[in-house]
Amino acid sequence: MHHPAVPCHDACCAPPGGPADLLTRARFLRQAGGVGLGLASAGLLAACGNSAAGGTGAATTALSTGDGSAASRTLRVGYLPITDATPLLVAHADGLYEEAGLDVPRPVLLRSWPALAEAFQAGKVDAVHILMPLALQLRFERQFPAKVVAWNHTNGSSLTVRPEIRDVEDLAGGIVAIPGWFSIHNIALQILLREAGLTILKTGEPSKADRSVKLIVMAPPDMPPALAEGAVAGYIVADPFNAAAEVKGIGRVLRFTGDIWRNHACCVVAVREDLLTKRPDVARAFVGSVVQAQAVARNDPAAAANTLTSKKYLPQPDPVVRWALTHGADPAYLRDGAIQHPDWKQPRIDFQGYPFPSYTEELVVRLRETVVDGDLSFLDALEPGRAHRELVDDTLVRAAIDAAGGPAAFGLPASLTRREEVAP
Repeated sequence: MHHPAVPCHDACCAPPGGPADLLTRARFLRQAGGVGLGLASAGLLAACGNSAAGGTGAATTALSTGDGSAASRTLRVGYLPITDATPLLVAHADGLYEEAGLDVPRPVLLRSWPALAEAFQAGKVDAVHILMPLALQLRFERQFPAKVVAWNHTNGSSLTVRPEIRDVEDLAGGIVAIPGWFSIHNIALQILLREAGLTILKTGEPSKADRSVKLIVMAPPDMPPALAEGAVAGYIVADPFNAAAEVKGIGRVLRFTGDIWRNHACCVVAVREDLLTKRPDVARAFVGSVVQAQAVARNDPAAAANTLTSKKYLPQPDPVVRWALTHGADPAYLRDGAIQHPDWKQPRIDFQGYPFPSYTEELVVRLRETVVDGDLSFLDALEPGRAHRELVDDTLVRAAIDAAGGPAAFGLPASLTRREEVAP
């Protein structure tokens, strides 16, 4: 183990932070103060328990909507306890929702992606961060009216393995855990496995002789204990579960996913489509608050880590969450091969909201060639450009980014266009 041990009392973890050099928080909030557009300042935020079905206890002060009717300013947010959720949680902790005129109870912690998707579909939460491939599945296979209104972050995930595993080929005959079949983690892992000439199994027993690797779905909090017990050879997931393995000395990062697919989105911000039509001011204020929180997290990731742990949004201890948000430039990552594209200059995790069409389009193409335990036939007639147009609405996030100083404030190209780079 090449990283120094840090005291830790939990097998879970948190994500790393991107580059700084943004506006100070005070200056940023002054410049972005118009993002809420038309919402009066809210009262105190109501608290909410961890049950997705629980009441919010929030006020229902009315807002004007696009058609002149009244709508509640209450919005319920659901999340998994991973650092990918940082903007949604910082926006709540720092009162950014409240400043934008929203009444957002304490976000609801859910344990797994199926649980989050179920709560979202059942209307128990109004807005979530969700795996981008899962959002595609919800929209086009399940015909659920999910709408992606922003990216929540980029990168932030890793393939973590037992310390003795030094190369992808060493996974032959082993089991690797993934958080879901419809995930960038599954796609990135299979890109690596195919490049190494390994066979991917979803059933049966893997074999070194056959150079096969079995994939299983596992809830992220269960992954570090499974690695420590030898039940899996590795797992690929969002931080802080990779940082937890490093801090506790039970595993090592074999590859960062951002070093496989440059600046990929993992989790995106999704709402029901009718939020955009029936409560447009609420949607606008929500997206604006998330963009403000992204800037805050980019500017001071260590402070964001403290917020996530001190206010108990994440159950992992501060050393693990701080490691995940700030520990990306260790020379050992380059020496040991976790980073193979240093010229990409990838932060371990970054926070920017613009949803590039090229990513959605490439994702559809890559998902078609990925092994999943499910039906991919919905992709057969799905033209990649149409997938982006129907799933993603970038209107609000563009306006919020402009209010926050423009694309350059988030390290984005002025043209808001890019070419996808995938290189295992």
